[in-house]
Amino acid sequence: MRPSIEDTRGTPLDGTGGESRSPRTRLSRGGALDLAQGADLKDLLHAASNLRDKAKGRTITYSKKVFIPLTQLCRDYCGYCTFRRDPSEEHGAYLTPPEVLAIGEAGRRAGCKEALFTLGDQPERIYPEARLFLKRYGFERTIDYLVAMSEMILEKTGLLPHSNPGLMDESDMARLKQSNASLGLMLENVSKRLLRPGQAHWKAPDKVPALRLKTLESAGKLKIPFTTGILVGIGETMEERIDSLLAIRDLHDSYGHIQEVLVQPFRAKPGTRMDKVPAPSLEDLQRTLAISRLILAEETNVQTPPNLTPGDYPKLLRAGINDWGGISPVTKDFVNPEAAWPQIADLRKNVESAGFALRERLAIYPEFALRDNYVHSRVRPYVDRLASADGYAHAGI
Repeated sequence: MRPSIEDTRGTPLDGTGGESRSPRTRLSRGGALDLAQGADLKDLLHAASNLRDKAKGRTITYSKKVFIPLTQLCRDYCGYCTFRRDPSEEHGAYLTPPEVLAIGEAGRRAGCKEALFTLGDQPERIYPEARLFLKRYGFERTIDYLVAMSEMILEKTGLLPHSNPGLMDESDMARLKQSNASLGLMLENVSKRLLRPGQAHWKAPDKVPALRLKTLESAGKLKIPFTTGILVGIGETMEERIDSLLAIRDLHDSYGHIQEVLVQPFRAKPGTRMDKVPAPSLEDLQRTLAISRLILAEETNVQTPPNLTPGDYPKLLRAGINDWGGISPVTKDFVNPEAAWPQIADLRKNVESAGFALRERLAIYPEFALRDNYVHSRVRPYVDRLASADGYAHAGI
């Protein structure tokens, strides 16, 4: 007998910590496993869609962004990544301040409101070229340079920075909060097994799950709107996916700061250790998205990038998502350079054809944009200029 959606709910759970959390019935670990492994896909998608509609309505959001790859040097060697690169004469170690500003200005002219800073993890720890660049500009660490560039973009372009610099400690995040509307770090997976030789996170010291969870927790203590998520198809099991989602849920129950959970499918890239690994199937991704919605329940925004499933992304709306993430009319996806962003007009057409409304948001979600303690006083005027009365992106800007 296939498990019933109703039979897999857990008991009401009271959250503790920085936010007052209301008791809710939660999907238990065992229940999630039963559904993931045995529930009919059509029933699972129906339950996830109903929960999304009840919690979020029929509005699907996205953020119009510009992608700033501050540095692609990284001390980690993940088995699936082509974003990282070693130093070369062809490419500078980092984007210079004028290069960063030029990208930001191009985004502003194109109507972007988010500046996504993505960079490798602590390259100065292993590369003398990184240390030399930083010293030339008066910095000791990459994170210090990121703070300065975030401040420059905020003040000179008015775009809202959202930074993904890898592991961060509490003091670094407190500094970044003064110029960033939100921060992000993909949990990817809580499985320590993926750190073993030959696995996806072998030779990646910054992918230790405990260190990433500590970063997420520190963000909660600082009331920083935070984006995290899981990678699907990097050698993990469904059980490990569920454990990762439960870890994210536990942190949100404690602090209330997880604004978005990204469920990102793996795509093989030539020249990597995992270039022969197949991408997850559409059904596998739909099932994982639906389980994510049921685990994370009403509050959390669930996102998957449309450029990674170009022919199928409208079908993912059935799985309970309510956001497409950032889409750039200016820059490519440097993490997945082979995957072009959809045109926003095409995205709107597909979303509306499925019976939804598409709406632009900021780098900070509406529910956090409207809370003063989640927006630093230095960032607040920039958020207010770009936000409508209900916290979404202002249509006239």
